[in-house]
Amino acid sequence: MFEKVLIANRGEIAVRIIRACHELGLRTIAVYSEADRAALHVRQADEAYLLGSAAARDSYLRGDKIIDIAKKSGAGAIHPGYGFLAERDDFAQAVLDAGLVFIGPRPSAIAAMGDKAIARSTVTAAGIQVVPGTEGEGDLRDDDLLAIAPEIGFPLLVKATAGGGGKGMREVKSAEEMLGLLQAARREAEASFGDGNVYLEKLILNARHIEFQILADNHGNVIHLGERECSLQRRHQKLLEESPSPFINAELRTQMGEVACAAARAVDYLNAGTIEFLVDKDHKFFFLEMNTRLQVEHPLTELVTGIDIVKEQLRIARDRKLRYAQEDIHLNGWALECRINAEDAYNNFLPSTGTLNLVIAPSGPGVRVDTGVYAGFEISPYYDALISKLICWGETRGEAILRMRRALEEYRILGVKTNIPFHQHIMDSHRFIAGSFDTRFVEERFSMDELEEEKEHLAMIAAVMAALVTHRESQSASQIVRRNKRDTSNWKWVGRWERMNR
Repeated sequence: MFEKVLIANRGEIAVRIIRACHELGLRTIAVYSEADRAALHVRQADEAYLLGSAAARDSYLRGDKIIDIAKKSGAGAIHPGYGFLAERDDFAQAVLDAGLVFIGPRPSAIAAMGDKAIARSTVTAAGIQVVPGTEGEGDLRDDDLLAIAPEIGFPLLVKATAGGGGKGMREVKSAEEMLGLLQAARREAEASFGDGNVYLEKLILNARHIEFQILADNHGNVIHLGERECSLQRRHQKLLEESPSPFINAELRTQMGEVACAAARAVDYLNAGTIEFLVDKDHKFFFLEMNTRLQVEHPLTELVTGIDIVKEQLRIARDRKLRYAQEDIHLNGWALECRINAEDAYNNFLPSTGTLNLVIAPSGPGVRVDTGVYAGFEISPYYDALISKLICWGETRGEAILRMRRALEEYRILGVKTNIPFHQHIMDSHRFIAGSFDTRFVEERFSMDELEEEKEHLAMIAAVMAALVTHRESQSASQIVRRNKRDTSNWKWVGRWERMNR
């Protein structure tokens, strides 16, 4: 039974895990790079240790250093969060070999599901339908993939077998452009996850991206916590999620939930995980992949189910039974999550770096902000651009949208550019409000030209207002106000005259 947890991550997820540990009476250990010396997770942890220089490969990807720090500091367990080492089965095994508890799945499950190509083979053997693509296990050379691609058909996706978050992924529309995109995907996967292996997958058009949250304990219990709608993406990176999905009905939710649990049982899964599906316009669904870790968007499920997923992770890691059966899970209300990134929404979403001069987070009923930054913190170019996650809950989807509009309007961040205007534009989109969108919506049918026009409109208003103010001040400066001939006002003179003639 462990009493001290090392968090092998940074940013908002490290802060989130630290808070859950403290609520359970567990002490926490933070690790940090040179760029994160003043980070919020370093301040909030009970202890903090330097890993290395700013680059991830010299710090947060150094599993050997992390395990060494855990042993020397007396930690009994390591929580990997998401990204970095979270889906590395060799790291999970090294943690266990060191006599520590890995707060996550077994290494065998990570190997089976964390590698997307192997996951497809595993669930296919269990009778679960997958998106057509590269079959079989093991690494495939560029020549092999180029030969297989015409059989799958274009357009298709090149995807990294390790990791997620849109890293190491490229869309290929023709055979002529495939080699260059294939090599680019390998390079990005190698840089992000230390593994350059990729596989191919058929691109299903007009599809919805739906994922199911899974919890499994060490006593044979597996449940799902409902679905999350993750179709609003840009460059295969999720931007806005919601739960439940406006596209899924109760019958389909039950079917997909059962398949998700079956996929987890197929690899003897443990702890928290997510089964991702593609659902076509006819409600036919395909297994996409499994993320063997905590998801960025897990707060959505927490708000609609009332279950603290991170606390459940910690309890499961301490060999506790799940406190819930499937019939105990009910979805209450609606939740939306906007990922607030340091990006210029008006300039092709280019990353924005710098010091945060002002941060005023929204608050009020149904509003939650998960963040790892504060005023004075520097957004560096070394890691992802996520500043915070803004999550709003409402009794209905309409109320959740209205609450999100209000929260986005209240949010104030100065020092870097953010994508808050983009999210505000989404909240006003009639197609989004109607729930009529798919994975291609943002890139193909959501017009950023309107946002640019809005920017130009606001600039014109500002210019007119500035001209009016300047004109008024110049007029005031040119007026000559003469002094009254009398030494006081006419009102006082009248008052004196009345008193004298009483």
